[in-house]
Amino acid sequence: MIIYNVTINIDNDVAEEWLKWMIDVHIPEVLNTGLFLENHIYRLIADEHSGGISYAVQYHCESMNEYEKYKQNFATEMQAVHAARYKDKFVAFRTLLEVIQ
Repeated sequence: MIIYNVTINIDNDVAEEWLKWMIDVHIPEVLNTGLFLENHIYRLIADEHSGGISYAVQYHCESMNEYEKYKQNFATEMQAVHAARYKDKFVAFRTLLEVIQ
């Protein structure tokens, strides 16, 4: 199993609205691609004075093949929508994890 992890620091002034949009709109759209089995959202426990709130959003898929299909067919457009909506209000980085046990 592969976990596509997106870690995001979102500005405090939009954090509540962002989380609602992620839960109600963005994550369902990602899951509706049919390429991911489930997802989880975690709030990072960190210094609240960092200028924002950090979250890890994880999407689980069966294989690298499924992730590659998402990356090739959906990721660019979905990331562009997010970037336009929260322009200059977030930083994000993405990692892939392989489940070992």
